[in-house]
Amino acid sequence: MYGMVNKTVQKLIVSRHGEAAWCEIKRRAGVTVDIFISSESYPDEITYKLVGAASEFLQLPAEQVLREFGEYWVIETAQKDYGYLMTAGGRSLPEFLINLPRFHDRVALIYPNLAPPEFEVTDRTERSLRLHYISHRPGLTPFVEGLLIGLGKMFNTAARVTLERSRADGGKADVFLVEW
Repeated sequence: MYGMVNKTVQKLIVSRHGEAAWCEIKRRAGVTVDIFISSESYPDEITYKLVGAASEFLQLPAEQVLREFGEYWVIETAQKDYGYLMTAGGRSLPEFLINLPRFHDRVALIYPNLAPPEFEVTDRTERSLRLHYISHRPGLTPFVEGLLIGLGKMFNTAARVTLERSRADGGKADVFLVEW
């Protein structure tokens, strides 16, 4: 994953728990990188180790850490650092989600070695849709749930996100019902 991901994990921990908590989480994770460079690629295992160490240190389930990270990503990082990409995605939650399958095409212009997930939208209605999330990275379903919740907040839209099917059950995608 790119350094921007790990930098955002750091920002989340420091903003909510302080610099000392971040240093301890990094120590427990065995991460020796002092500064994450946003545009540099790092092994995925670093991010997984940081989330695991944060879960242990904060005494929270890893799923909760990932969910909070996803929401924080949208509110604090995506909007502030990549606002132009976010606004290009749509003017409302439904429009953004419908355009989400093409979102990473724009991001790849900035990060050419990006290995993004895939999204597919089905079953669109006036008040809901199903979002299929396909990724080669395991365990990030709660992160995507947090992203969806954060997007609802970004668009001032009360969104309900329900995981209907999980890849853990043998499917090729996680399927979320997103209602607004």
